[in-house]
Amino acid sequence: MWDFSIGRSVSIMMRTWPFIVFRMIVYFGITLAYIMATGTGASVGYGVGHISTDPDGPMSFALWGGVVGFGVVSVAVYWIREYILYVLKAGHIAVMVHLIDGHDVPDGQGQIAYAKEVVTQRFAEANILFVVDQLVKGAIRAITGLIGGIAAFLPIPGLSGIVSFINTVIRLSLTYVDEIILGYNIRINSSSPFETARQGVVLYAQNGKHMVKNAVWLAVIMWGVSFVIFLLMLAPAGAILWVMPGQLAGWAFVLAIVFAWAFKAAFIEPFAIASLMQVYFDTIEGQVPNPEWDRRLAEASSKFRELRDKALGTFGGSRWDSPRAA
Repeated sequence: MWDFSIGRSVSIMMRTWPFIVFRMIVYFGITLAYIMATGTGASVGYGVGHISTDPDGPMSFALWGGVVGFGVVSVAVYWIREYILYVLKAGHIAVMVHLIDGHDVPDGQGQIAYAKEVVTQRFAEANILFVVDQLVKGAIRAITGLIGGIAAFLPIPGLSGIVSFINTVIRLSLTYVDEIILGYNIRINSSSPFETARQGVVLYAQNGKHMVKNAVWLAVIMWGVSFVIFLLMLAPAGAILWVMPGQLAGWAFVLAIVFAWAFKAAFIEPFAIASLMQVYFDTIEGQVPNPEWDRRLAEASSKFRELRDKALGTFGGSRWDSPRAA
């Protein structure tokens, strides 16, 4: 089945409890902002709607007020994504990497300061980490096609529809590959983030079938847990919406999704990252990036070519010896 230890992942989460608390504050704070903005927007819209001569005015304006409030928070979350990546996600990954490798890390709140120092040593500025992260995300989209997707596992004719669907599942399962590459960057103590990210993507691709198998199993586990959380969150979300003007019941569904997202980001994502890093680090032990895979990725992905160009130009990366290397 899978090659990661659930118990070890849970243990890592428990030992990084300051970051779990940090995640809870950030993501549930965002959830609260969504609730307040949606409720305020709906209330204002409901009030304005009474001015309208349309009998459905209050309900209609309340609905659009809620949409505007929800949209404002979404824009704010989009703009702070670099900060969340740099301080929260990268810091947590840095501590998890050290724990996976058996290194001691500070306990308590000192863990966050320690992780920030580690990340700052690797990425002097948040925008560098953000650019690396976006290029890696773009590059990994090509991996599914290059390894043949599920067709490589089930070479059965006449199942094109099912194969297409499961390949979509595989693509969705690659959500955390950029975090895994970030962990690799921190693990090898790199001072050249673009070159290290390039190597990390190639190492992932050349072990793609093994990694994707574990990613799919993990995705199934996560989606199952997330669905249960969503069902549980319908009750409190519905209670909140019950007191809103016009009883906008449809918003209970939206807020339940937001609640489930916050819980997933605070608890489930760290578990997934810890699990996949276990598999990735064990799998690539003793390996070197294959120049053939570097070439294939460069041919298939413009984002990988951009990543490789930055590695070669800005950070002194190397063109790996290969008669076919581009």
